[in-house]
Amino acid sequence: MFIIVRHGNTFETGELPRRIGSRTDLPLTAQGREQGQALGRHFAAQGIRFARAFVSPLLRTRQTADAILAHQPAPAARAETAGFLREIDHGPDENEAEDTILARIGKDALAAWDTRAIPPPGWQVDPEARLSAWRGLFAGETDAGGPVLLVTSNGAARFALLADRGLAEGARAASTLKLPTGGYGMIGRGEAGALELQGWGIRP
Repeated sequence: MFIIVRHGNTFETGELPRRIGSRTDLPLTAQGREQGQALGRHFAAQGIRFARAFVSPLLRTRQTADAILAHQPAPAARAETAGFLREIDHGPDENEAEDTILARIGKDALAAWDTRAIPPPGWQVDPEARLSAWRGLFAGETDAGGPVLLVTSNGAARFALLADRGLAEGARAASTLKLPTGGYGMIGRGEAGALELQGWGIRP
């Protein structure tokens, strides 16, 4: 089982949200830290004990993972850094407000990113490398010996759904590939061993 978590909030209530990516390493807000704690309590209540945990190199993902793992029975899995989980680089739109970005790329380009993971002009993504990394992770699932936690960002998480044909079919039923902050998706295996999307965009 793979549980893919998007980090908690990085903007205070009332603060204008911006597109932050790999070049903007913000910490969690108080609300974001509570989202991490809520996730930790949620998984613990379900009896989920993570065999391995992976995070991106960014502070916001590590803080979220630490909050989740604090609720695991000792000894808990230790968060390992995985470069492919790092948020994308938004190029000229990094740290810009949504209205500014829409004025530059248009609604259709943003919709293509949110529904099909097609990068807008100027964004640095490398979709093939990200897809390959997710496929490698899925192929090595048996090495973990139990559920795997992955804490990442919105731009990186979506490629998990496109790395497998069955997952992509499940994703088409959703209106977006995005995960909400403090939300998660769950990928398991069916009786025949095929990957199955068991939930996406879940918040405790």
